Amino acid sequence: MPVNPTYPGVYIEEISSGVRTITGVSTSITAFVGYTPRGELNKAVRIFNFGDFERAFGGLHPDSEISYSIQQFFLNGGTDGYVVRVAQNAGEASQILKYGSGENENALTVKAANAGKWGENLFVTVDYGSSPLTLTSTFNLTVTRQVQQGNSPNPVAVETEKFLNLTMNSKSAKYAPDVINSGSKLIRVEVPTGLFSGDSETGFTLSGDLSSFPTLTDKQIKISGVIDGEDTFTLILNNQSTPELPFPPTNINQLVTAINNAITAANLTSRLVASRADAAGVEDSEAGNFIKLASRSTNAEIAAVEVTIAPDNDASSALQLGINNGGQEFAGARTRRPLAVTNARLTGGSDGSPPQSANDILGGFDAKTGIYALRDVDLFNLLVIPETTKLSDSASKAVIQSAVKFCEDRRAFYIIDPPPAKGFTDIGEWAVGASKDKNAAIFFPRILAADPKKDFRLRDFPASGAIAGIFSRTDSDRGVWKAPAGIEAVIRGAQGLTYTLTDPENGVLNPLGINCLRTFPAYGTIVWGARTRQGADQDASEWKYIPVRRLALFLQESLYRGTQWVVFEPNDEPLWAQIRLNIGAFMNNLFRQGAFQGKSPKEAYFVKCDSETTTQNDINLGIVNIVVGYAPLKPAEFVILQFQQMAGQIAV
Repeated sequence: MPVNPTYPGVYIEEISSGVRTITGVSTSITAFVGYTPRGELNKAVRIFNFGDFERAFGGLHPDSEISYSIQQFFLNGGTDGYVVRVAQNAGEASQILKYGSGENENALTVKAANAGKWGENLFVTVDYGSSPLTLTSTFNLTVTRQVQQGNSPNPVAVETEKFLNLTMNSKSAKYAPDVINSGSKLIRVEVPTGLFSGDSETGFTLSGDLSSFPTLTDKQIKISGVIDGEDTFTLILNNQSTPELPFPPTNINQLVTAINNAITAANLTSRLVASRADAAGVEDSEAGNFIKLASRSTNAEIAAVEVTIAPDNDASSALQLGINNGGQEFAGARTRRPLAVTNARLTGGSDGSPPQSANDILGGFDAKTGIYALRDVDLFNLLVIPETTKLSDSASKAVIQSAVKFCEDRRAFYIIDPPPAKGFTDIGEWAVGASKDKNAAIFFPRILAADPKKDFRLRDFPASGAIAGIFSRTDSDRGVWKAPAGIEAVIRGAQGLTYTLTDPENGVLNPLGINCLRTFPAYGTIVWGARTRQGADQDASEWKYIPVRRLALFLQESLYRGTQWVVFEPNDEPLWAQIRLNIGAFMNNLFRQGAFQGKSPKEAYFVKCDSETTTQNDINLGIVNIVVGYAPLKPAEFVILQFQQMAGQIAV
């Protein structure tokens, strides 16, 4: 805003330059959807290397196609991805911790953090420090993951988590389910419904031994604390209601009377009561040498009294009330603490099974399960679902068509895996029925690679994971506008292909928009095609080539995010000029990197936003129209060498 000068002098005014730098989005964040024996179900988990995948999902597994695809993705240059685990009838391993010997006396149900037999390697220990099963309110819980290593007969603990000073009081900051569920990567705990039903055990604080009664002064008159975990209180001791009693009190009985008088004066008779008790907290009006300050709450789960030191005129220190002063505090919830146990093993875990139907992979849109778990992901660019190769023909096509639609909505690109049974003679017909979308591509045939789970014997795999890695590698080395194919697109880890294509066979599939994988003596196994599913010659589509389509998706996503600031700005020439400036700067930077065809910026791109694109009627409707044009680079797919003999000169 302009400054408002009121006094003679110099004023500073900052003027906006109008520059809002647009940053290009990532182009190769890859989403994987499929079966793993471990990991959280139907949740997109981000990974940056194969080690992340091993820790979260258990690593390679013979029944998990995506585990091998993810390994090949990182091997071939991938750097960033999401994994969504889908599994049918998977179950968590669990263990019930008891608070008593009765059949229904269950204190806590401990479950593995996610479904799978891996949870049966978890062991839980509950202890009470050096004095197990005393009146102390808190307990400790330790969980370890143990595995067999080498030829050792005994399992070895590879992960350990320990949670100290836990309580069953839901009002406490150390409430066991809250502490464990927020801090553990291995387990989750649940409290059985109605755990405290019928339990009237109260919570109380117990002083130290007052058999040698302390000498109090008339300044030591306040006891402060918290009742039932939430309400603070301050009791002021005096003899106003019982002037016949000496003050300060000189014995326990006088002290009990003074405290109860203070409770009455503070209108807390329905919340607190003081009494004389023995060392176990049992009320004893004759021989007890301890002061018991108890909650009157009938809800054992929350009943508790915590004594703190008053800021002035404190009496609790002299009376040994409160943990900091040598006293003890017992929450009512102590009656439902789990019994001490050592290495209780979780049981009943199940890995589940790989998807058997289209719905097993697709999941539900509203429920955000299956591929739709990716709705919670801000950005992904590539989608890989190798599990479709294990479905029936109709089911795999149903997944592919729904996944392509989802990719269109998210400006992403789907790498399709054809079924393993499809060969050179029928892959073309299958591909036409599977997808004809510009946001998808098919690569044929499958690759052969060593399987570490099968003594490194060769096995065939879907190629999508390796292809996604090559996309990422090419984007990093050359840019998203470079076709991820050619002699640079070597498939690392591949030791062959399930079918060796000849040039004539390649010439049959390429015009159908099917990208071929080839093996050449000098280069190894490489990607030898860069067409989308609209890349068939008969389609005559402008989105024929993968780099052209992916560049468009990159531009769309980058400008979509980079122009959010425009919304609600005044819709007139100053705004249009800012738009032209910022989008133009973004496009010029890409031009300088070699993203567009043309020798000059004018030949490579244009940005138009003015009174021609945005009419007065558009302005009245709240619309600003921005037209961005660019000349994409298209790959040199066919190299034609022309030869001609030079005839000797003939004199005429």
